[in-house]
Parts: sequence; structure tokens; C-alpha cells
Amino acid sequence: MREALIAVVIFLCLVVAPLASMAIWPRLPARHRDDDTNNVVRLAANLFGVMTSLVLGLMINSTKNTFESIDHNVHAYATEMILLDRTLRQYGPEADAARQPLIAYVQRVATQWSQTAEQPVVANHLSEHLLTEIGIQLNALTPPDAARGLLLQDARQRLQKILELRWALIEQSEGAIPGPLIVMLVAWLGLIFASFGFRAPRNAITVSTFVVSAVLIAGALYLILDMDVPFSGPIQISPAPLERALVELQR
Repeated sequence: MREALIAVVIFLCLVVAPLASMAIWPRLPARHRDDDTNNVVRLAANLFGVMTSLVLGLMINSTKNTFESIDHNVHAYATEMILLDRTLRQYGPEADAARQPLIAYVQRVATQWSQTAEQPVVANHLSEHLLTEIGIQLNALTPPDAARGLLLQDARQRLQKILELRWALIEQSEGAIPGPLIVMLVAWLGLIFASFGFRAPRNAITVSTFVVSAVLIAGALYLILDMDVPFSGPIQISPAPLERALVELQR
């Protein structure tokens, strides 16, 4: 919702800027409408165009890194839960009490993600309770021999890794692009579009070009901002790793 609202604001700014420039230009004194003034305006627009390109490149690179990092953590998250389940199975029937809350947790996460498209590792009390229950059940186990002692130690380490990955995903889900950078970028784009309207012919083709350009740029920025928050919107992390993990745990 936030990304869509920002995209709408960007679209409106980019449409209003050139139209306002077109409306104001005929009312300016003659000395403000000569070729020299127009050249200065074009040079300033070119400068902001270069700066805008650099900022857009940085934003795309930042969102790409964020998306790939979260996608990697989701795969690692699912893998650790599968390996934890395998370790508990190797331990024996005594570990079934720890496997049950693990299966319930994975089922909750996978179902919530695929059905509601919400953040799959949201910090809520039920998820915390299920993970805490796994730890309690692991602490209640008393290994009868050294081999099972090593398995129990491995299970505790994997549970700790799952907890770390879960909180890492929660922290990463808020996005990394700062608001002031977006405001500055919109201001630069507005100035560039305003320069397009300076001395532009007032006809339907010109206005249509401004509108279509504004739609495409607003759409591109929407996708960039949406990719920065990869648990919602049209570009999001696939729930397939957790769904595969649930299938493995339920076998």
C-alpha cells in the first residue's frame, strides 16, 4: 500500500510539473523566454538527469541486494528446519515431542505465507511459543550415550540458527531505501519534467507524451520500492522453500 501511494504521488508530480511549466511560460516576460534562457534550463535539466540516473542505479542495486539476501536467508531458513527434523528423527522416538511443535511452526508459516501473502516470519506470540516449546523439549532430553549426545548438541545448534535467521528476516523485511532519498529523487524528476514543458507546444500529443512518461516512470519506481519489501506486492520471495520443508517434515 505504501509503495502504491508513493507511485501515485510521483505520477501526479510528474504530470503537474510539465503542464504547469507549459501554462506559465507564455506569461513570462520576453527576456525570460529567449534562446539563452532555454539553453540554461536544458543544461540544468541534463545535470539533474545524470544525478537521477546515478541515484536510480543505486536504488536498483540496493533493492537487488536486499531481495537476494532475503531469498538466500529464506532458503537457509527452510534448510535448517529440514536438517533439524532429520536430526531429531535420528535421535529416536524420544525426540517426537520436539518434532511436533517444529512441524506445527513450519505449517503455520507456510500456510500464512501462501494464503494471506503476509510476512511469513512475523514476530507474534504463537510463533514464539512454538519455537520456545522446541527448545524446552530439547532441554528435557537426556541422551543415553555419546552418539545421541552429539545429535542433541547438533539439534540445539540448528534451533539457534533457525532463531537467528527468523529475526534476520524480520529485520530485513522493512526495506532499505530511506524516505529522504525518495523525496529528493521525486524533486529532481519534477524539475526535469518541468523543463520539458518549457517552450513545449501545447497540443494533445505533447500532453499525452508527458502522461505516458509519468506513468512509466512511476511504475518503474513502484516496482523498485516493492522489490525492496519482498514479502508483499507483485515482486516477492517465493514460499516454495518453506512448502518443500513442510512436505519433508510431514513424511
